[in-house]
Amino acid sequence: MLMMAAETFGFPQVAKEKAFANRSVWQFLGYQFDHVQWVGCAFWDLIQPAFMFLVGLSMAYSYASRQAKGQSYRRMLRHAISRSAVLVLLGIFLYSQLDLKTNCLLKNVLTQIGLGYVFLFLLWNRPWRVQAAVAATILVGYWGLFACYPLSAAGFDDSLVGLPKDWPHLAGFAAHWDKGTNAAAAFDRWFLNLAAWNARHEYDGGGYQTLSFIPSLATMIFGLQSGGLLRSEMSARKKVRWLIGWGFAGLASGWLLAAAGLCPMVKRIWTPTFALYSAGWVLLMLAAFYGMVDGWGKKRWCWPLVIVGMNSIAIYLMDQLLRSKIERTLSILFGPKVFNLFGYLDQVYSPIIRQMLVVLCLWMVCFWMYRQKLFLKI
Repeated sequence: MLMMAAETFGFPQVAKEKAFANRSVWQFLGYQFDHVQWVGCAFWDLIQPAFMFLVGLSMAYSYASRQAKGQSYRRMLRHAISRSAVLVLLGIFLYSQLDLKTNCLLKNVLTQIGLGYVFLFLLWNRPWRVQAAVAATILVGYWGLFACYPLSAAGFDDSLVGLPKDWPHLAGFAAHWDKGTNAAAAFDRWFLNLAAWNARHEYDGGGYQTLSFIPSLATMIFGLQSGGLLRSEMSARKKVRWLIGWGFAGLASGWLLAAAGLCPMVKRIWTPTFALYSAGWVLLMLAAFYGMVDGWGKKRWCWPLVIVGMNSIAIYLMDQLLRSKIERTLSILFGPKVFNLFGYLDQVYSPIIRQMLVVLCLWMVCFWMYRQKLFLKI
């Protein structure tokens, strides 16, 4: 959530400055703290998979707690349905705020979670093999949908799907996953134009599509399985070993399938290779955090993260709705030079200072809510 709120920490903007064009460190940071253009995976591309993974992991705990309190399965199902609806509506609300009109695009992380949440609940408390089989079926089926969708005709006008003339098209079999001409893009050109309040939808500039919620459901299933592992009676050391083993298996399978040319790794349409590869990294991060906090009892250092984690929805909404207002308020109260520390730093670093100050303000609000025991839940 801190990464989401940090808006790339301003590193890509600074890396584009002429003074840093040949600085390998800044170019590395600029690449890792931004989304890749299409094929590949940078650190910043792992934020949404980690968030969706944790939705599944937390479900393993939250509904077990509800069950222990005596709630019936029917009541929990109703809660899952209502939570799903609220998440979808929140995502639509946030996009509508940007356009100042109702916008039913369903690519927002909240809508993507909401679209898959009920299906995820139906897998809660099911045998591990059933969950794994469903995840595998989802990924193979999604791969088949793209692989069977016909390629665009020779001489296709790229401008019709918002692509520049110099766009690096995928060649050969990988072309089935090219930007703007894939199966998910075609689905949105039909589905999103069914809503009368939407403007005519021709393409998404970033290449994000509604159907990504299907393979991202597999990511949430991986989280649900991991939650089941962490709740088991197994020792902490064995849990860490399993998480590490699964992590490397995800990395290897995703990378090898992409390297073999069977499916490119594209976050924006959540290809199966990306689902596996990103889950691998998230599992390794989970193993590190779980081993350090629950295994070795090193908890004090992560207290600032707990403040945010207890109000993850709140900080996400504040970031989406109040970011520009916070920046403007800081500039009014302390002057425009506040973003280069009143002249102590060169102006080229101002994007970094800007994002850090905004994140600090959001964290302070979460800290106040934590002290007041105010927790926004759905």
